[in-house]
Amino acid sequence: IGLAALEQQPKNNIAIFCETRAEWFIAAQACFMNNFTLVTLYSTLGGPAIAHGLNETQVTHVITSRELLETKLKAILSEVPRLQHIIVVDDTPTSWPGYPHGITVHNMAAVQKLGAKPENGKLAQHPLPSDIAVIMYTSGSTGIPKGVMISHSNMIAGITGMAERLSYLNETDTYIAYLPLAHVLELTAEHIVVSLGFKIGYSSPQTLVDQSTKIKTGSKGDTSVLQPTVMAAVPEIMDRIYKNVITKVEEMNCVQRTLFILAYNYKLKQLAKGYSTPLCDKLVFRKIRSLLGGQLRVLLSGGAPLSASTQQFMNVCFCCPVGQGYGLTETCGTGTLCEQWDYSTGRVGGPLVCCEIKLRDWVEGGYRSKDKPHPRGEILIGGSNISMGYFKNEAKSQEDFFVDENSQRWFCTGDIGEFHKDGCLKIIDRKKDLVKLQAGEYVSLGKVEAMLKNCPLVDNICAYANSEETYVIGFVVPNQKHLLALADQYSIRGSFEELCNSKAMEELVLKVITGAALAAQLERFEIPRKIRLSPDPWTPETGLVTDAFKLKRRELKTHYQDDIERMYGGK
Repeated sequence: IGLAALEQQPKNNIAIFCETRAEWFIAAQACFMNNFTLVTLYSTLGGPAIAHGLNETQVTHVITSRELLETKLKAILSEVPRLQHIIVVDDTPTSWPGYPHGITVHNMAAVQKLGAKPENGKLAQHPLPSDIAVIMYTSGSTGIPKGVMISHSNMIAGITGMAERLSYLNETDTYIAYLPLAHVLELTAEHIVVSLGFKIGYSSPQTLVDQSTKIKTGSKGDTSVLQPTVMAAVPEIMDRIYKNVITKVEEMNCVQRTLFILAYNYKLKQLAKGYSTPLCDKLVFRKIRSLLGGQLRVLLSGGAPLSASTQQFMNVCFCCPVGQGYGLTETCGTGTLCEQWDYSTGRVGGPLVCCEIKLRDWVEGGYRSKDKPHPRGEILIGGSNISMGYFKNEAKSQEDFFVDENSQRWFCTGDIGEFHKDGCLKIIDRKKDLVKLQAGEYVSLGKVEAMLKNCPLVDNICAYANSEETYVIGFVVPNQKHLLALADQYSIRGSFEELCNSKAMEELVLKVITGAALAAQLERFEIPRKIRLSPDPWTPETGLVTDAFKLKRRELKTHYQDDIERMYGGK
């Protein structure tokens, strides 16, 4: 109501550009209740992207934090002529001099006081189910970010579908929130937490665990203090935990390492039979489990495919199931989710109650719904969780969405899946990741990357190919510790950056990667023949990956254009 008193109109857009924190979620509820359409912007965006989002959605009001206002928003205010009101979620300072004429800065507490005045009570206007609740911009992993229009009924359907599958959670649970609330996975997860009545503790990637970058040595990270029972994670974070623990296991003495491997393999067999292993959990895995607080009973995974080895490791060492799910911004983040008792790997579970899924033949890629032993094809998701289309992009909406003869709305995901006999879905490919080489072989870049990311020497990798060439190449962010050890083994001297630029090191790393690829049973034509080592990690701030750490292929191609030409013999 305070926002309405500041002339924010129902059904008009209002932007939120803020880190994940309680005030983000509270402000969102205020917007939903009063029928203000919420535009979500990632806090990692640069100036031009922020200005584009604010101008395209024609907002007059933006909710932000003091830090983001001073470090990012203030510099682009002259480029956003429609903006009139900035609401800062922090309590201090209470006065904001030096801002352009026509722009007023308010503290959130002051806006709340304004809304509490009796004369402003009549300003409230509640939404209809068909009204737009959120315009959520996609992460842009396959091109320019698209604004997905999600209605109130879409959100309720998605939350209901997920909450039904997670009905074993209750008010005694605690959830740790640290993923971007501008991402559909986190926004849906927090609504489920509220609907099921348990606690949320707010964190950040920089303070999450004891080893995080903003935690002083000897101090505790947020998971150690909060001891959450429920956590959502993108595969990139779980891959890092997996590699760190495996490195420590390799550094153990012979007896310790043998005991760990015996316990690990024993527990794997027991889980396959449906048994628990309380003694192993207490004696062997307790220390690893304490990395995430020691109380986790379910880990939710989404945003990208999770490798089988990482999922198996998390199941065993953290003594809780990894609930892998599948959904997209266009489906409110919902589609499928594994059952609590399902410890199988590589699958994303069965359809949720809010939707149905069918497979459409993709003849060019060789996937058909009549394939044996499993039907395969492009995944189409239909139901009341399917969003209203793309903001100001009718052509793309017509291309990706359709309504069937029963008036049910469907979204064409572009992902390739197969259904197993028990009704569970497995994601096996992505149409946009499939490249046809000059000789006619099809290479799934995503599959190549997923296999090679299991190599301890690889922190991140992007496979690249085009149809005018006969082989695949790759850009690799090597693991610093393993790269230095490899260089030492072959008496190659230099700093980490110098080693990444060394031709000799490129060849050595390529040899290791080729071995890992053959062990993972990749075909010869799928294995990168040349690579470029990158000393700089790919983070959302670099613009090379999304906030969910999915590769931005177009940006990576531009960034490494000179290397692509070199590796393909151009220079």
